[in-house]
Amino acid sequence: MVSPQSRRVLSALRNALAVSALLLAGMAQAQTGPIRLLVGFPPGGGTDVIARTLAEKLKDQLGSTVIVENRAGAGGQIAAQALKAAPADGTTFFLSHDHTVSILPLVTKNPGFDPAKDFVAVAGFATFVNALAVSGGTPARSVNDYVAWVRGQGAGKGTVGVPAPASVPEFLVKLIGEKYKLDLQAAPYRGSAPMMADMLGNQIGAGVGSVPDFIENHKAGKIRVVAVLGGARQAALPDVPTFAELGLAGFEDVPYYGVFAPSGTPKAAIERFSEAVAKVIAMPDVRDRLTAMGLTVGYMPPQQLASREHAYAQTWARIIKASGFQAQ
Repeated sequence: MVSPQSRRVLSALRNALAVSALLLAGMAQAQTGPIRLLVGFPPGGGTDVIARTLAEKLKDQLGSTVIVENRAGAGGQIAAQALKAAPADGTTFFLSHDHTVSILPLVTKNPGFDPAKDFVAVAGFATFVNALAVSGGTPARSVNDYVAWVRGQGAGKGTVGVPAPASVPEFLVKLIGEKYKLDLQAAPYRGSAPMMADMLGNQIGAGVGSVPDFIENHKAGKIRVVAVLGGARQAALPDVPTFAELGLAGFEDVPYYGVFAPSGTPKAAIERFSEAVAKVIAMPDVRDRLTAMGLTVGYMPPQQLASREHAYAQTWARIIKASGFQAQ
């Protein structure tokens, strides 16, 4: 016979279990809701393609629809500000390369966000290199050809597209001009897609951007990548020399791609998304596609990505200061 006290204990236990079941059901429902993956550049560019490649697979790992949301403009600044303003509940993430997170705060007086305070690292998944590419309308097949072509245009003046103002590519244009004694002017675009459109239309003779920005049209013969940065030639472009081989050394610390979340996002949500990224980039089809785009695929857990971002920002802070550039 069950005593009244035991019945009260059992009743309390049943109530507790019922409440727990409701909480777990609510958590499961929240986890299956849509997840926003912010991208700071227009559709069709390298970063957008990368984001959509991952999002397609992440939905299966997370059990949630992953919606790529393009917040293009200002070199990713608009998307970064949107991330800062987003609720820190595990439903909003930001896929970005180095420019927005590491470089913008160095070249902009009031970017509207502080990565150290407003963001938390989630997962790094690849590194890449920047490159110089020439338009199909130029006769150049090498850097030396391009230098000769610019000099032939009159007084060694040339315009080179870059995907964002005050970006690493813009600083590289200046350094390339100094090395080859050319008067090169950077023409900033709102992302790689419009820059590429002008290169394909021969509206601009050359561009500096990431290998993923150029690789597809290079392989199609519509443009030509003539040199890459980094310490070694790229697997996707084995015949293209590095700038170090050509005498422009000092840029071996390659940029990165990573995912970030608003500061205050629960640790469990960060770990869950980070683990999902690790599983997705380990899939052969995803790895092959990203590698073909010119990325070096490799998982970085949150702390490693945070450390890499900090070190990369410090490296470029020194370069930018030495260049005399003043934050705008």
